[in-house]
Amino acid sequence: MGELLQLLKRGNKSAMLAAIINTIISIIKGVAFMFTGNVAMFAETMHSLGDAANQFFVFIGSALSKKAPTEKYPNGFGRLVNLVLLGAVLIVGIMAFETIKEGWHHTIHPTKSSGFLINILVLAVSTILETFVLFKAMKEILHEIGVEASGPSVFAKSFANLGRAKPATKLVFMEDLVATLGGLLAILAVVIAHFTNLHQLEGIASMLIGAMMFFVVGKVFLDNAAGVIGQADEEMENKIGTMVMADPDVMDIQDITVIKEGEDLHVELEIEIDPKLTVAAADDIKDRLEEKIMAEKGVVDVTIEIDEEDGVMTWKSRGDSPAE
Repeated sequence: MGELLQLLKRGNKSAMLAAIINTIISIIKGVAFMFTGNVAMFAETMHSLGDAANQFFVFIGSALSKKAPTEKYPNGFGRLVNLVLLGAVLIVGIMAFETIKEGWHHTIHPTKSSGFLINILVLAVSTILETFVLFKAMKEILHEIGVEASGPSVFAKSFANLGRAKPATKLVFMEDLVATLGGLLAILAVVIAHFTNLHQLEGIASMLIGAMMFFVVGKVFLDNAAGVIGQADEEMENKIGTMVMADPDVMDIQDITVIKEGEDLHVELEIEIDPKLTVAAADDIKDRLEEKIMAEKGVVDVTIEIDEEDGVMTWKSRGDSPAE
């Protein structure tokens, strides 16, 4: 139990915060839907409920993925977060289907809903809370990659660096971005339907919200399926390769692979050195490189093989052409 509590303390904080806030929001929206019968409110209730469950599982998965390797699982549990996320998107997919189905029914058979002011108030408060969680996720993305930003630049820089975020943080970001946009869309539909009697718009808004949820499902599924299989981190390969080649004793890099497992990076490197160097000197080079690479954020293990320099330059940085 003590180990579990320690792991939970290391879980993704953005996911936990989002789970708590979305649980509160889903309860408020659900009560409002019971009183008003508004289909856009139903869509938002399903959306928030799905997000809350999803983000709770993400928090658990991100915590358990940090469990230390065991004799039975020597490679650790880094990919567990990807597996949990693959399961979590099923929840969002089911909610999205129900949201679209209910929206379609309301579009074909539109009915007038009551409680206009209640709907607007609940949706407005919920959207503000979702925006707060989204901003926290943006800040977490920048913190994870070591980028400083404040004010409006947080928005631009978090979008630009979304691909470098941890899987759990990326999911929270995408879900709350869709939730914020969905809240604004629901408010717009409720207002227009109230003043124009075009009640079909609430059903259309529900279907659009469901479609946005499906977009998140597809994006998260593809990203984490790659993580489960074992995706190479090309950006980190280039960064580590450039750092290694800057070492005066490294003549060439035969091969470099950086495998991403959840939030962990596993580095395998094959370098060439001067064949005149002694075994002791080669061992010093290996130790020096391992220390530098292990200092990189996310790297959990490094395997380095050493060969004699063969006179043929193999290494090329990203964007470079092969050496002749």
